[in-house]
Amino acid sequence: SLEEMVALLKKPRRVMLMVKAGKPVDELIEQLIPLLEPGDIIIDGGNSLFEDTIRRTKYVESKGLLYIGTGISGGEEGARHGPSIMPGGSPAAWPHVKPIFQAIAAKVDGEPCCEWMGENGAGHYVKMVHNGIEYGDMQLICEAYHLMRDGLKMTPDEMAEVFKEWNNGELKSYLIEITGNILAFKDEDGKPLIDKILDAAGQKGTGKWTVISSQELGIPITLIAEAVYARCLSAMKEVRVKASTVFKERARRFRGNRVQWLTDIRNALYASKIISYAQGFMLLRAAAQQYGWAFNYGNIAKIWRGGCIIRSVFLGKIKEAYDRNPELENLLFDDFFANEVKSRVDSWRRVVAGAVTKGLPVPGFSSALAFYDGFRCENLPHNLLQAQRDYFGAHTYERVDRPRGQFFHTNWTGTGGRVSSTTYNV
Repeated sequence: SLEEMVALLKKPRRVMLMVKAGKPVDELIEQLIPLLEPGDIIIDGGNSLFEDTIRRTKYVESKGLLYIGTGISGGEEGARHGPSIMPGGSPAAWPHVKPIFQAIAAKVDGEPCCEWMGENGAGHYVKMVHNGIEYGDMQLICEAYHLMRDGLKMTPDEMAEVFKEWNNGELKSYLIEITGNILAFKDEDGKPLIDKILDAAGQKGTGKWTVISSQELGIPITLIAEAVYARCLSAMKEVRVKASTVFKERARRFRGNRVQWLTDIRNALYASKIISYAQGFMLLRAAAQQYGWAFNYGNIAKIWRGGCIIRSVFLGKIKEAYDRNPELENLLFDDFFANEVKSRVDSWRRVVAGAVTKGLPVPGFSSALAFYDGFRCENLPHNLLQAQRDYFGAHTYERVDRPRGQFFHTNWTGTGGRVSSTTYNV
């Protein structure tokens, strides 16, 4: 029984829950509280929403206990060889679980892929963003596969060799590795299994949570959002089949040198990946300010290098960027990443333009490129948008010839008054 189990634990007792997120966690907490003593620790190792973890930390601490909400990533491989662990919650609990967590975590260069993330919901927030980035990585790889399959008419075996080659360079990662393995895998009849798998993707919600949080904080994680919506569109299989008969337009094959196209796709994938991670760390930075967390961004990159689904050599470069400048405002301002994007942007544009003209959807590549162009644009067209808002709703605007923070309203039609709407940020 639960009572017998708790009675056998050494003090301070450390009870870890690995149950479905939501109500089951709250129910178990209620069952445990009467059985525990001050200083005992409850640990939630599931994919809980960070806001629930903030609430639970406060509640459990009010009972004299300590609470940890920890993100865990790694899947089956992580369970066997060590996952990436992202704990947060009651700071006083960390010394009691640190030796255990760091012992079972994956190791890279002898360092455990586990560090303290921060108070209350910090650990689950970092895990949520990890999963959002994972959505982006997977979408970008799928778009590269789509371009090879339908744009270059490559076979699964040919594509498998390409991904295996890519896994020896700057794209080396768990997801690139397994993509090569998947494409080479044969069904019982000797034919590629990939061609028999329905193109309808599932999702469990962490990607959606990441996008919702980004909207609440006003951070444009456009690539991750497109990755979530791409899964939603893929799930509309029957509707897409019908649409394919209504809007008949055959996807045309890429013309030109296949080797050059593959080089361009590789470059587009890497450049888009940089944008995705830059957006993810932008979101972490905004969340830290909103919730009072003191994230160590280099540590976050470090613990993602091994054990987790997005593990890659790329994350080592992110750690190096934050080691050089812990206060780095944006990954794109780091010289290494800035130069990597600049050196690949021509390939990136060719891929997006080629995909659009051939009728092949690349929402990840194209949204990443659009973000990049918007990010580097000194003057966006939203002066017009703000004028429109002031015209129909008296929402006011700022002027380029006046200090920031001063707001103005114009009587555009001559029939309105001088009353203006209050200003606010979303």
